[in-house]
Amino acid sequence: MADTSFLNWPFFEDRHRDLATSLDKWAAQNLSAIDHSDTDNACRALVAALGQGGWLEYAAIDPSGTAKLDVRSLCLIRETLARHDGLADFSFAMQGLGTGALSLFGADAQKAEWLPKVRAGKAISAFALTEPQSGSDVSNSTMTAALVGDHYVINGEKTWISNGGIADVYTVFARTGEGEGARGLSAFVVPADTPGLDVIERLETIAPHPLATLSFKDCRVPASALIGQSGSGFKIAMGVLDVFRSTVAAAALGFARRALDEALARVTSRHVQGAPLFDLQMVQGHIADMAVDIDASALLIYRAAWAKDSGASRVTREAAMAKLFSTDQAQKVIDKAVQLHGGDGVRTGQMVESLYREIRALRIYEGASDVQRVIIARQTVENSAC
Repeated sequence: MADTSFLNWPFFEDRHRDLATSLDKWAAQNLSAIDHSDTDNACRALVAALGQGGWLEYAAIDPSGTAKLDVRSLCLIRETLARHDGLADFSFAMQGLGTGALSLFGADAQKAEWLPKVRAGKAISAFALTEPQSGSDVSNSTMTAALVGDHYVINGEKTWISNGGIADVYTVFARTGEGEGARGLSAFVVPADTPGLDVIERLETIAPHPLATLSFKDCRVPASALIGQSGSGFKIAMGVLDVFRSTVAAAALGFARRALDEALARVTSRHVQGAPLFDLQMVQGHIADMAVDIDASALLIYRAAWAKDSGASRVTREAAMAKLFSTDQAQKVIDKAVQLHGGDGVRTGQMVESLYREIRALRIYEGASDVQRVIIARQTVENSAC
């Protein structure tokens, strides 16, 4: 069973502790019943189940109320779901990331149209930012959205879009030309059935997730589809990532915790020369390193989440540190778990083998590890000059 003593840290309130405990019980009782043999159908079923369970109410705001996104809750949910089921974590995360721009910057009508359906698990959302020539370099986006009368006409391609092909609605970033680079981007809400929007390629990865390349050819959306102000797309994208980047780290933490659980079960039950594998000092060293990396990751993650929830306008540096360290260390924790399992660690169908495939993408998406290093370095220089 995963260690839960961290819930007593001062970052959390009683409502967070109750949330983590309740979700853990729900996940244990519900997730194993969902068939994962078809990834698209599994994601649809997971979104529906998460909606029925009320968990998606944390992923997007209630448009009829005044509540805001609680980053600590988002992180706890992602950590817990990742520990149980990587695809469940993915399904929850994309409901939040896909409509994050609407939750944070959307007009009342946009929120009213989409957020209730996303919160109920009756609509699947996606975040369409990456392009073939621009991954982490958002300012290099070339997709265009030209204002023609009372409509925007969108042309270009997006790729590596999570939920591509199964989403009902996309948040799309395109160049509207108010300035060069980041200054000329805007964000739009685009229903998946909009004429001119097509899925041109499904992308297969080592850990199955619904991913696709999207084509926009003279895709017309009403001017009311603009999220926020024209030219504010980069600010919107960074604002969304500022909230959700810490949750990527939390998912990595969930994977790492599961890996440690699996490793502990292995080394205490497996015998070598008449004694448990755990009795070997080298094995104890591996377990100790795994435990330290997990706690250090959790401290960085929940510091960033607490700072954001406490009113910090930006937590760019804190979130980047959390994502960089937690995803990199989770990779190492899982690798140690695989090693401690011996041949079984690379056998298809074993939990640690699945975790080994799941963790790798987290060091790439929403800002690759090397990009996080650049962010941290620049923020450190800026802070030292203050």
